[in-house]
Amino acid sequence: MPGRRKGHSPAEPLEYTDPHSLKAHVGRYLGWLEGRGYSESGLWTRRADLKEFCDWCAEREIHRPTDLNRTVIDLYQRFIFHRPKASGEPLSLHTQRKKLGVVSKYCKWLARERLVPFDPSAELELPRRGIRLPKAVLTAEEAERVLSVPDVETVLGLRDRAILEVFYATGIRRSELVHLDLEHVELGRGVLSIRRGKGDKDRFVPLAERTAAWVRKYLVESRPRLLVDRDLRAVFLSTRGKRIAQNYLTQLVRNAIEESGIDKRGGCHLFRHTAATLMLEGGADLRFIQQLLGHADVKTTQVYTRVSLHQLKAVHAATHPGARLRPRGEAEGTQAAHEEQATKREKGSEGETTAQGPRILLDEEQEESDHRVRAESV
Repeated sequence: MPGRRKGHSPAEPLEYTDPHSLKAHVGRYLGWLEGRGYSESGLWTRRADLKEFCDWCAEREIHRPTDLNRTVIDLYQRFIFHRPKASGEPLSLHTQRKKLGVVSKYCKWLARERLVPFDPSAELELPRRGIRLPKAVLTAEEAERVLSVPDVETVLGLRDRAILEVFYATGIRRSELVHLDLEHVELGRGVLSIRRGKGDKDRFVPLAERTAAWVRKYLVESRPRLLVDRDLRAVFLSTRGKRIAQNYLTQLVRNAIEESGIDKRGGCHLFRHTAATLMLEGGADLRFIQQLLGHADVKTTQVYTRVSLHQLKAVHAATHPGARLRPRGEAEGTQAAHEEQATKREKGSEGETTAQGPRILLDEEQEESDHRVRAESV
C-alpha cells in the first residue's frame, strides 16, 4: 500500500510546518474517518491520494484550505486525467474517479468543519462509471492446471495448494484470505467466516469438500512447521511464521499461472472472476453469486453476465444462419430451402385471406341480423 509504514497509523498527520495547512488537516480528517469505523486499508489509500493532492497544491503555492477554489479543483482534475501510471499508461477512469472522489470528500469535510467558507468541489463532475470486464477468466481445465503447479510434497507447496484451492472455490478477496483466523474456518460444516470484509461487512461462504480436504491437510502437516508464535491465530503463514502478506499472495498466484503455461495474466482476483463466471455458466442464480462474492449491489455481479457467453453462443449458433461452417453445396441447398419455405408462406397467407373473406362477410351479416332481432324485440 503506498505510503504505508509498518507500526504506524494511517491517521498520523503528514509532514508539515504550518499547523493550519492542508497537510495538517489531512491527519485530522483521517482520524475523523477512523473514528467512524473505516478500515485501515481504506484509510491508507485515502492518505496516499490526499498526500498526492497536497503535494500537487504545494508545488503551485496552494498551502491552506482557504486557498482552494473551483478553479484549483478543475485544474487538479485535468492533472489526474493526464497523469500516467508508472508503466506510462494513462490512469483508468475508475482510478481517476476514485482519486477525485477522495479529494471531493476531503473538501466537503473542510467545509463541514468551517475551515473553508464553501465546498470548492461542490460542482466537480466525476468521470462517468464505465463497465469494466475482467481482462481474463480461466476455464475449468486451465484452473486445474494452475492448481496442480505447487509441489504438495513440500511444506510451502502444500500451503500454496491450499491457498489456490480456497481462492478458486470461494472467490474471496486477497485481503479476506490474509485475515482468515483459525476460528473462521469450520471444516466440519464446510464454511468460511469472512469477518470485516469490504465495506466492513461479515458473511459466510461455503467451503467445498475438496478445498476443505486440502486446508485440513495444510493445517495438520504444514502450518505447525511454519508456526513461530504459538499465540498467532492466522491460518496462512509466511516462511517467517508471520501472517502472510497480500503482495506475496499476488506474486504466488502470478507465478503459478506462469508456470502452468497458460497464456493469461492475472493475480488473486483472476480466481474470483473465474469462480463467478464458471458458476454462472453452470446455472447458478445471480443472487447466490452476489452473496458468495460479498457484493453490496447485484449490479456489480451482473458484469459476469457479460463475461459468460456460454448461453449467448448457443443461441447464436442455433439461430444465426451464418454461424455454422457448412460445405458449399450444403449452404446453397439450405438457401434454396429457405427461399422455398418463404414462397410457401406467401402463398399460404394469400389462400388464408381468400378463405377468410366469406367468413368475415357472414359474421357481419350475422351481426346485422342479431341487431334487427334485438330492435324488433324492443
